[in-house]
Amino acid sequence: MRILTKPIILFGFIAFSAFVLPSFLNEGPANPHFKFPYKQAGLTERQAAAHLLNRFTFGAKPGDIDAVLKTGAEQWFLQQLEGSLPDDSVTSLVASYDVSKMSNAEISSTYPKGAIIKRMAVQDGIIPKDSVNVNKNDAVLRAKMYEYMQSKGIKPQQELFKQFVNQKIYRAAYSNNQLHEVLTDFWFNHFNVSLTKNQCAEFTPAYERDVIRPNVTGKFENLVLATAKSPAMLMYLDNATSSGTNSSTLEQRDKLERLRAKMKPNDPRKAELLKKIQQSKKSQGLNENYAREVMELHTLGVDGGYTQSDVTQAARVLTGWTVKPMGKYLSGNNRAADYAKERLAKAGVTQDGDFLFVPFRHDDGEKTVLGRKFPAGGGYEEGVDLLKMLAHHPSAAKFISKKLAVRFVSDNPPQSLIDKMAKSFLQNDGDIKQVLITMASAPEFWGKDALREKTKSPFELAMSAVRGLDATITQPYALYTWITKMGQQVYYYQAPTGFPDRGQYWINSGSLLNRMNFGLALASQRIPGVKINLKALNSNHEPESAEAALKTYSQLIMPERNLEETIKRLTPMLNDPNIDKKIGAAAEKAAPAKPANMNEDSMLEKGYAKAGSPKKAGKNDKAFASAQTAYGNNSMLAQVVGIIIGSPEYQRK
Repeated sequence: MRILTKPIILFGFIAFSAFVLPSFLNEGPANPHFKFPYKQAGLTERQAAAHLLNRFTFGAKPGDIDAVLKTGAEQWFLQQLEGSLPDDSVTSLVASYDVSKMSNAEISSTYPKGAIIKRMAVQDGIIPKDSVNVNKNDAVLRAKMYEYMQSKGIKPQQELFKQFVNQKIYRAAYSNNQLHEVLTDFWFNHFNVSLTKNQCAEFTPAYERDVIRPNVTGKFENLVLATAKSPAMLMYLDNATSSGTNSSTLEQRDKLERLRAKMKPNDPRKAELLKKIQQSKKSQGLNENYAREVMELHTLGVDGGYTQSDVTQAARVLTGWTVKPMGKYLSGNNRAADYAKERLAKAGVTQDGDFLFVPFRHDDGEKTVLGRKFPAGGGYEEGVDLLKMLAHHPSAAKFISKKLAVRFVSDNPPQSLIDKMAKSFLQNDGDIKQVLITMASAPEFWGKDALREKTKSPFELAMSAVRGLDATITQPYALYTWITKMGQQVYYYQAPTGFPDRGQYWINSGSLLNRMNFGLALASQRIPGVKINLKALNSNHEPESAEAALKTYSQLIMPERNLEETIKRLTPMLNDPNIDKKIGAAAEKAAPAKPANMNEDSMLEKGYAKAGSPKKAGKNDKAFASAQTAYGNNSMLAQVVGIIIGSPEYQRK
């Protein structure tokens, strides 16, 4: 026995080292337990890598295909699902933006709505009351408003929105964790809120940062609950003001009514009691907006098996879900502000960050939703139970699976794929990561009906172009101007549906022209703050002719595609004598995008810009020629690359 002891111990140590230690030493994701069936679909390794990059990033950068091959397609996908690759460059770029670190309360205090600032200025005697709606171009008035804002530490909301847009573009263009950026975009659009709606604008930056981004590959239930309790969603779909009939409120009102009935007609207290009774009645107001959309758009889908009665009952369950008063300058949209200070500490009030459940605004009667009874006397927890039920419903599994398949596979994904994904959703407790693995591992993802069958949105087009051309971006908002011009004003889509995710929404004759103009402007250095070295993409070997450049750069920008027909269609455009003039005209027409809800703040913005912002640099032919030379470009090469980016084939991913 002693003779065997050491070998057994040694074997045990080896076994321990082989199976246990790697779990401590390996910082990356575990080895993949799945295989991509791209070979069965007739694809090479490089074609498979290109397909993965087209669907799970905002576009391949030079060298990305080789990097996927080196890591292994499945391992690369796991790394992207994990989303923990170093991103020091992006972190550094967005670190200076207030939006990257400010809370909702801090944003509400620093970037209040223009109407609030004007009201404050009138109250403090800075401007006369009758000047609020007239003389908006008065330079003296603008100067007073600017000085007042400076003294209060207030900044115009437009500055906040620019920061918000800039950080999104930087992340999409430079992040190593591309799938997490794509999924952040997808889930924000799914749980859409808009900067155009009420105080929602002040809460949207933290909504994306703290609610959407951390949950993009987690459990679907977590996304539903987090969005439901976020101030942005509560304000956007009006649940913050929804209230129901509460038994304690009714009892209190009955007491007041009885007391008032006993009073003599001339009793001075009678008027005050009547006022309290009327206020109590006014506070009762059921709003069904969120309850309807959480079923139709967020979980079950329009054909998810619910009725109008279910919507009404769900709205009753969610009464009392509102927003904690915050910031120095309350906009008045939050009714809880009137009584929160007095009653927050009382029993039954639930607070989670900026979310507030107010029991005396909650309908505590019995309700029934989708056949499930919620007994009378329920509070905050019945709302949580309702949302969990919706998030785990079989209809939600089908609806979410189809929406993911539409985004990542094709506009009309096969039902067989949706069924596989829905089964994975239900078996894995709504684990988004597992649903995505099921999707990417399915033959349908790699079939000919899926390859290059998705159309890029304007945002995806712009990001894929700057990534594919290895651009250096110093003024992200200039790109946003073009994205808006091409038809997608990110963060401003007003409907709760979010932007449609089908090619027919994005492509028409006008949008194709704008896309071509964007390609020409980008390649020719006509977009301020976006620099590209076209020669460097081809190892500094300049093609001898436009035809040679078209072939070479088409293969560089659209790798692993059969481009023979595309090159034939684009060749006649190379000799258009007016292309260079069109470049300049297109760039000049791209006026800066003006947020849709900023009309009321135009006076403030003008004053702030005039007093504190540098003037735009002028453009001239010498500056353009200098930029072309400095960055290794010439007009021929810029024309060729611009035509490629604007081509119908480049719009496909």
